[in-house]
Amino acid sequence: MAEQAKRQVRRRRVFYIPGYDPIHPRRYRELYRKESAAQAEISGYDIGISPKQGDGAYGWEVEARIDEAPVNASVEVLVWSDIVRGSMSNTIPATYLQLVRTAWTYIASGTLRRLMWMRKGPVIAALYPVGMLILQLLIGVVLGVIAGRIVSAIPGLLPLWGDGGSRLGLRLFLETAGFWVPFLVIVPLVLRWFKARDGKLFAYYLMHDYAYSARWKGENPPELEARMAEFGDQIADALNDPTVDEVLVVGHSSGAHLGVSILADLIRAGRVPATGPALGFLSLGQVVPMVSFLPRAWRLRGDLMFLSQRRELAWIDVTAPGDGCAFALCDPVAVSGVAPRGQKWPLVLSAAFTQTLSPERWKELRWRFFRLHFQYLCAFDRPGDYDYFQITAGPVTLADRYDGRAPSQSRIDVAASKYTTVVAP
Repeated sequence: MAEQAKRQVRRRRVFYIPGYDPIHPRRYRELYRKESAAQAEISGYDIGISPKQGDGAYGWEVEARIDEAPVNASVEVLVWSDIVRGSMSNTIPATYLQLVRTAWTYIASGTLRRLMWMRKGPVIAALYPVGMLILQLLIGVVLGVIAGRIVSAIPGLLPLWGDGGSRLGLRLFLETAGFWVPFLVIVPLVLRWFKARDGKLFAYYLMHDYAYSARWKGENPPELEARMAEFGDQIADALNDPTVDEVLVVGHSSGAHLGVSILADLIRAGRVPATGPALGFLSLGQVVPMVSFLPRAWRLRGDLMFLSQRRELAWIDVTAPGDGCAFALCDPVAVSGVAPRGQKWPLVLSAAFTQTLSPERWKELRWRFFRLHFQYLCAFDRPGDYDYFQITAGPVTLADRYDGRAPSQSRIDVAASKYTTVVAP
């Protein structure tokens, strides 16, 4: 593990990087409050949260007593939900244009086929919004055709009613526009009806998610790079706080690859002091290959290669085969084709949902795919050595907690990406 002296953590700074999520960060505070209380009751420790004091990033304070050791943790959410909201088109036609562009990027580049070599679950999740949006359009078209044909049939009924002049005028109108007017009215109405219910269908949300990376073919847009630099400054400040024993960066879903690049930048710039707090990086439910496999993801692939060799931090990657939205047990460095000789990180571990959740709980959650993608942040009723709340609020550093731990035997560490260059041509 990381070459850092073992220490008891009394104060920790936690920086949580969400995935592609437009929701206010208070959602994560409430999730932490609810699930930490549930895990504490199951595991027999004390934990509680309170509002954050002072200005700065949105967050909360955690007071815990685990293994008879008191710990204070300040959790801060590194917010980029405003960028996410800005990337979400408000128009239906623009979303369908994104669908075509995104599908073309992943299929024409050969990325989709290579992603399926590893895990079909996240690829199916990526294809779901494409299929769902096409289905919605087909339903709209079918209903529009039916309405158009019904209206077009009206001229045949006109001799049954009205005077000659009115029948003639209406007949001419119906014969020329009788099909297209209802068709062009019904199709948009059906699509709007589906979009208004996307809170349950997630088709538009997921389409925007995959389109965000595909639009730049793996590069980060300028506004995201600027925000990542701000995140790096916040983490660097914590690393220079003499009262802190550990700085823990948690990257969930798409937030995992942001964390990789942010930490790589900090280490390259010499902003991780050798005598400062222990530095841990916990990536959860990562979808790194969805980005690193794209043609222009040079920066991310270079950051993966760089971070995998560093001794300034401990990097633990936790996924679970039960999470159909993550590339479970795929070593993000190795599968991206950039594993260097003597690779050190990440340590790939399984949250093993089928073992850490009781049969009753697993049965309840099994088909709730999006809820399972957040299970890493939640309580387990049969916890193993992965406990999000002990990691974020316990007395042991991330490095010490997994010191000597072997990686999952089921991990996938075979290079699968077509694109492996780390420098732009």
